[in-house]
Amino acid sequence: MRILVVTAVAAERDAVAGALGGPPARIPLASYVLHRVTSGAVTFDLLAAGVGPAAAAAATAAALAGSGYDLAVSAGIGGGFLPMAPVGSLVVADELVAADLGAETADGFVPVTELGFGTVAHRTDAALVARIAEATGARTGAVLTVSTVTGSALRAAELRGRHPDALAEAMEGFGVAEAGAAAGCPVVELRAISNPVGPRDRAQWRIGEALAALARAFERLVPVLEGLAPDPRRLPGSGVQ
Repeated sequence: MRILVVTAVAAERDAVAGALGGPPARIPLASYVLHRVTSGAVTFDLLAAGVGPAAAAAATAAALAGSGYDLAVSAGIGGGFLPMAPVGSLVVADELVAADLGAETADGFVPVTELGFGTVAHRTDAALVARIAEATGARTGAVLTVSTVTGSALRAAELRGRHPDALAEAMEGFGVAEAGAAAGCPVVELRAISNPVGPRDRAQWRIGEALAALARAFERLVPVLEGLAPDPRRLPGSGVQ
């Protein structure tokens, strides 16, 4: 089984690689470098794509082109909506949502779908999400993709008002999901919570704690992925019957 893991930055990628038993092999890919680690029957290609949905989509599309991956995982740290997703906890997305893709109007925010364009959400395979949540202890809910990180209580309340099922926000998941949808590759998103969503207070950030939680999650994921099906192509959501 081949899994593509897309992070924003090298620190997230390296935390995952360490959990999988690196050191990784380095594989050139266009202007990127894949870090490849094999753990059991699963080969993980780790890609630090850059920050934001556009960078994530471009890098993921480059990696998925003609690749034959069974799954793409958007992974890293992110902000959690309190009290549902406290610092140090894990969240696995049942829906990857582009929370700020749309237009501001006199009546408030309007998503791009209501303007007659595109999509703003990708659902993930429920069975796979449930297995990941059980193995890692992650909470399950929507993860919001934003291009501007929330920095105020007002903005946090606005997002929760529009997305009451949201547990976390990050900046790459929807971009990975868009590339996965175009390539026919299923996508999930796994986030370790490093800070509360709300007023920007660096004193509350626990980046090291979140990276350690992310690493532990991937240690627990390997047997889940190995045991999905006798035929590794029969991954939930892959379209292979």
